[in-house]
Amino acid sequence: MKSELISVIVPVHNGQAYLENCIDSIVGQAYDTLEILIVNDGSTDRTGEICAGLQEKYENITVFTLPDLGVSAARNYAIERAKGAYVTFVDADDRLCPGMLRHLYERITATDSDLAGCRFRTWSTEEEWKIIRESMKQEDSALPAEGRGAGRPDADRSESAISERLYDSRQYLQESILRDNCRCWSKLYRRQLIDKVRFREGLTVGEDMLFLVDTLPWLHKAVETTYPGYGYYQNPGGVMQRPFTPSYMDQIRCWEIAQEMILKMDETLSPQTAAKNITAVMLTVGKIALCTVQERRKAGEYLAQCRKKLQEQMRVPGNAAYLPGGYRLKASLFCRLPRLYIWLYRVLQAIKRNRK
Repeated sequence: MKSELISVIVPVHNGQAYLENCIDSIVGQAYDTLEILIVNDGSTDRTGEICAGLQEKYENITVFTLPDLGVSAARNYAIERAKGAYVTFVDADDRLCPGMLRHLYERITATDSDLAGCRFRTWSTEEEWKIIRESMKQEDSALPAEGRGAGRPDADRSESAISERLYDSRQYLQESILRDNCRCWSKLYRRQLIDKVRFREGLTVGEDMLFLVDTLPWLHKAVETTYPGYGYYQNPGGVMQRPFTPSYMDQIRCWEIAQEMILKMDETLSPQTAAKNITAVMLTVGKIALCTVQERRKAGEYLAQCRKKLQEQMRVPGNAAYLPGGYRLKASLFCRLPRLYIWLYRVLQAIKRNRK
């Protein structure tokens, strides 16, 4: 069977410390028919120089340079220039296990799906990545040479270490996106699925999830496998690890947009979307709580917004059934006694740090 072209889109901003290793993991894929589109989005370090060297070294790499427009704009720019029948996204500080793209291609074609996704493993040191790579050699050797995913949906794990599940559009929304599979990476998309979809620009947290929700009107079938082929780097400088800034409110805004879209598709999902909004608010409150006293004073208007939005979502019947453990209690406490909640949160986080 002749392999079709996959376009691998890699946006990067100030990635001199990790870009080469990321690209090496893509070039080293067991799937050969690739074009790699690197978008250097306003880097001020040596990223541009590294990009030029990679483009010279590998004939299937194309580099584009943008003036720091943000990750969504960078991805959109590359989508419009991608030539592949399939498209995937890789963050520049992450890495792929060698069999990932072959596995996703085989599963998307074998199941006639519009999207194929796999699981990921987190790592933060080279030693951890080495362990993941070695374990994946065992995973790959346990699979049949043809059709390396499970042979059928929900395959018996006694027959294969890898299982998979098929979804229609509604199931994918309810049982995948609304259950925290909100990432755009670790997935392979048919080009037809995303031809009319673009990332929402100007958003810094949550744009992945909105991209997936935007694909739903064109999504007929998706397959998700337990193959853990994507290596997610816990970057201490990543967006989710940084102290609070006003842009972190995008997490709440994105779920508000998603809620409006989802309820137009299915009003019965109101409790689930309310729970996602409550979770987004409380994660944002946690970020603000860890600010200094002076910073929290400056962020007072954002705390007030969080409390107001939380109160609205807490009034949605049935939301508690879909909240992660403890979130109902935390949300109730913040609604009633926000200062006490902030103090308690800081104390508990200090205790956790001291235990490490």
